[in-house]
Amino acid sequence: MNKRSQNQEHMPIYHKLGKIPPKRHTIFKKPNGELYYEQLFGTIGFDGMSTLSYHVHRPTMVEEIGDPIDVSPRVAIENNITSRLLKGFHVEPKDDYLESREAILTNSDVTLHLAAPKKSLTDYYYKNTDADELIFVHKGTGTLRSFLGNITFEEGDYLLIPRGVIYQIEFDGEENRHFITESHVPIYTPKRYRNWFGQLLEHSPFCERDYKLPEELETYNEKGQFLMKIKKQGKIHQLTYASHPFDVVGWDGYNYPYGFSIHNFEPITGRVHQPPPVHQTFETSAFVVCSFCPRLYDYHPKAIPSPYHHSNIDSDEVLYYVDGDFMSRNHVEQGHITLHPAGIPHGPHPGAYERSIGKEKTEELAVMVDTFKPLMVTENALNIDDGEYYESWLEKHK
Repeated sequence: MNKRSQNQEHMPIYHKLGKIPPKRHTIFKKPNGELYYEQLFGTIGFDGMSTLSYHVHRPTMVEEIGDPIDVSPRVAIENNITSRLLKGFHVEPKDDYLESREAILTNSDVTLHLAAPKKSLTDYYYKNTDADELIFVHKGTGTLRSFLGNITFEEGDYLLIPRGVIYQIEFDGEENRHFITESHVPIYTPKRYRNWFGQLLEHSPFCERDYKLPEELETYNEKGQFLMKIKKQGKIHQLTYASHPFDVVGWDGYNYPYGFSIHNFEPITGRVHQPPPVHQTFETSAFVVCSFCPRLYDYHPKAIPSPYHHSNIDSDEVLYYVDGDFMSRNHVEQGHITLHPAGIPHGPHPGAYERSIGKEKTEELAVMVDTFKPLMVTENALNIDDGEYYESWLEKHK
């Protein structure tokens, strides 16, 4: 296996749903004798993860193309060195699923969004061809519906939707809060957790049993007018298709959406404080995603459980606070986001270092995104910035 192939593990579990022929690229007939239409849903040309799906109608029947809508992030600060605290729950709920997304931090590899959609996405279908979407569900429950099957989700779930997946999303209520990582580079499970074959190893903080795989494949044999909104190069293009996008009768392969609950992440602990990589949950070539979960503290008799001060030399650090009492911070609440930019050190707030000594456990729950390129701050972010966080390490804030 060459180095390029080792970096292509997207979802290294073979999965299938519905009816498929015994041999790929061969005749597969409908009950009336007509042919089903085979489609390769692949990545990295023909060299990456792929899925073969079988459609009632040709998946290519475009009837109309509307005017695109620019949804590129509006950058306010390109070169940021200010540590910031963003009050995420100050983002106002909106009815429409896509319009509810507010880009807060961005670079050429990744854009971080906050969203509070009130209504289910049922009036149209959505496909992001620019990026993989990693949706962290902070509030709300529902069902992710895709042309490859459905996934029920609840609070604390990550939903990983590979680029190109056509989907809708149904919510059980109107109170929904999402923290979305939109990645222009593929999102994988960390390589160090897997063996040569892609199986998760014994030291991994999660295993294949923890994944929520697509099930309940919906197949519609319908013609008509079906609106699909497609994101490409920072614009939403509106295409009308002549057949229902969910017309797959069966599929198999490795490229599909899946879910994983942050509550199924099993923390790695030690006698002294462990570095952030032990919390890693996803990796890319451009950033990592980590899950900070309730866990026992370090058990060396002289351990300082709080993180040590450290310099962000090569990456910006973003922390999304989900629940609990974060051990190294003073005065953080659910939905708060901190940005610690590369170039300056950061660490525990005054008093937090000392308070942690002798503590036996933490109940914190947070998602961290560390990027290897600097993040630019958007206009949306400035609207929810407290404006004072950079001063919070001064003794007066103890």
